[in-house]
Amino acid sequence: MPLAAAGISRHLAERRPALPITRRRFTRGLVATPALLGAGGTAAAGRPVTVASLLGEDKPETRIWRRVAEILARTAPGRFDLRIVPNAALGGEKEVTEGLRLGSIQAALSTVSALSGWVPEGQILDLPFLFRDRDHLARVLAGPLGSELKARYEAQGFIVPGFINYGARHLLAKEPLTTPASVAGKRIRVIQSPLHTALWSSFGAYPTPIPIPETYNALKTGVVDCMDLTKSAYAGFHLYEVVPILIETGHIWASGVVMFAAPFWKALAPPDREALTAAVAEGIAYFDALMRADEDASMAQAAAEGGRVVPAEDRAGWQAGARQVWARFAPELGGIERVEAIARSP
Repeated sequence: MPLAAAGISRHLAERRPALPITRRRFTRGLVATPALLGAGGTAAAGRPVTVASLLGEDKPETRIWRRVAEILARTAPGRFDLRIVPNAALGGEKEVTEGLRLGSIQAALSTVSALSGWVPEGQILDLPFLFRDRDHLARVLAGPLGSELKARYEAQGFIVPGFINYGARHLLAKEPLTTPASVAGKRIRVIQSPLHTALWSSFGAYPTPIPIPETYNALKTGVVDCMDLTKSAYAGFHLYEVVPILIETGHIWASGVVMFAAPFWKALAPPDREALTAAVAEGIAYFDALMRADEDASMAQAAAEGGRVVPAEDRAGWQAGARQVWARFAPELGGIERVEAIARSP
């Protein structure tokens, strides 16, 4: 199955939306909430910018946009009115991405996995065990690969001023599945991505695509045995209640983008684009610091509720499975030499 045919997942959609606002009601203008006000809590002047966030006010996914609004209030006063809608009130990643393409939403964050239906080449960032750590990923994206992917996103209607890092994905389970052999025969929830499906199939598991809002109940009722996710989202979705063990595999660094609808962006005057780009750059640095702190707080929260962390074992076995995925998808991602070069890069 080619990557271009991949389905789009609700990778970070809220399991239990905190606000009783539906996407339809919002877009029809029947609901007004404090989220629609400017950063200072009063109606703001300037160009309206509807910003969709999948998580709550306390999470980095929303706080980055509050920071961007604060920066713009200083650097471009009266020129932008960021209307930030949290808690997945405008839908999951699929709905939000479609909203950007339709023009009903102007800005959002997204995982690269959720954009793979339009830009399959972005899944090079999802290759397992390719990046050694957070800094290695950042250096690669600051180079030619990052520029190439930005151009590909723009061709599909998404302007990407910069990339974000949601943290590493780890295996979550009811028992300590610390080795590749222990995963064999398990039913694992995956996002709707052929790459993620291939990864867990290589270990003998049975991948089951399930939208994130349904995973809590799927794990609770035994529809699936395990899944993978970042530490921040693990606590954000209260998954420690149903899969109390986090195995530190760190197999994929969950990359994402800050994105704007192309028609909105291209209608901006150059000074406005510059102000927005600068604000986003500062917001990304803020997001990175928040994510690091949120991971620590999330794991403390999980531990207080009975969750625990165990290290992965048989690293060579995990990496052998990952290299099978490299070989399978490399022809669609620039070739195995390119993948190997990224792995070796400083």
